[in-house]
Amino acid sequence: MTISTWLALVVVVLTVVALVKRYESRLVLRCAGFLMAFISLKPMMAFQQFDKSMTNGGLIVAICSAIGFAAVISYTKCDVHLVTLLTRPLKKLGFSLLPASMLVTGFISVSIPTLSGLGAAVGPTMIPILLRAGFKPGCAAAAIVAATYPAYLNPGLSHNVFVSKLAGWEVMDFIGTHALMTLSVTLISIVVVSITAWFLHDYDKDALSKNTLQAEEGSDAPVKPNLLYALAPLLPVIILVLASMYLKGMKVSVATAMIIGSAYALVITRKDPQLAVKEFFKGMGNGYGKILGIIIAAGVFAAGLRAAGVVDVFVKYLTEAQDIAKIGGLVGPYVLGVLTGSGDAAAFAFNEAVTPHAPQFGMTIDGLGYLVNMAAAAGRKSSPLAGGVILLAGIAAASPFEVVKRTIPSAVVILIALYIAG
Repeated sequence: MTISTWLALVVVVLTVVALVKRYESRLVLRCAGFLMAFISLKPMMAFQQFDKSMTNGGLIVAICSAIGFAAVISYTKCDVHLVTLLTRPLKKLGFSLLPASMLVTGFISVSIPTLSGLGAAVGPTMIPILLRAGFKPGCAAAAIVAATYPAYLNPGLSHNVFVSKLAGWEVMDFIGTHALMTLSVTLISIVVVSITAWFLHDYDKDALSKNTLQAEEGSDAPVKPNLLYALAPLLPVIILVLASMYLKGMKVSVATAMIIGSAYALVITRKDPQLAVKEFFKGMGNGYGKILGIIIAAGVFAAGLRAAGVVDVFVKYLTEAQDIAKIGGLVGPYVLGVLTGSGDAAAFAFNEAVTPHAPQFGMTIDGLGYLVNMAAAAGRKSSPLAGGVILLAGIAAASPFEVVKRTIPSAVVILIALYIAG
């Protein structure tokens, strides 16, 4: 390896340290990428990648429209109706309430795919129900955290869009190809979390009076959920699934489905259209700044790695030891997700730098990209630093470490299952 490659490896180590210390991930990744490019005397590679990532039309359209739609759903409170509709039948199920609540949460995560967003929507309703049923606070929060793998069935999820573009696939084809594995991972998570709760004695049916949360449901919960309102968060997914199955001649984009879903939510709730449009475009701006911002920064970081020759060395190693490629694609993003609390930074950086080279070491781009996404997601769910974990732990009045103590076993089993199945 050259001197610039060794110096770049030092920069990578410092980058991980900075991410662990919770410095702004976009700043860290971008600065590290530019630094490696300058060290290698190829600064234009980083600048060109920055320009390319900023103007990636496919990613911008899909991701920003999805976040805009989520903002409209939040503004119209349709997400609250969906959560209330699905959680009210769960009361008085005994220990079976735990897997049942995880199933419901997983279903809701298809329409609210971010852990923090889902926690804010589901946590104030689901966690008090679990606590009143006799589950410990750490277990109640872990049930929400560990149930969100079905979010990878959402065509607007940035990771699905990113990997499908890398592979040259339509996003619905990518989701459909890996849907069975996503559902299997969800089932594994539910079963292992339930077994873990049983061994940790997290359920005490005689302890109903011990929990401290007084409200049975969130303060925004409607007395009677409106079925038409509850349909709104799911409508874009339904449209895209039906279009991919029965209307293949009619190309329905993610943005089209999100706009239709937003219009539907606005019509049935009769909210102020001026405010709704403001929320939609505000959401689009937030989507560009937060999600596309990480993708852009990860692209610059990957460009720095390429300029320094780190990617070439890594790919050469994986080509000569193909059995290691799958392990690296699982363990690397998982560990980084745990250390940083961000599955986004781990997944985007790895997928940008390494996944395009998957055929060189005996894997497909979509296959490796999917493994990386799921491993990073498992890492985020295992991290006491993750924002969604902290949020849900706060709602349950539990320590984040008590939450991840119950999610880590399921994450480890999932990584093993992905390695065997992949």
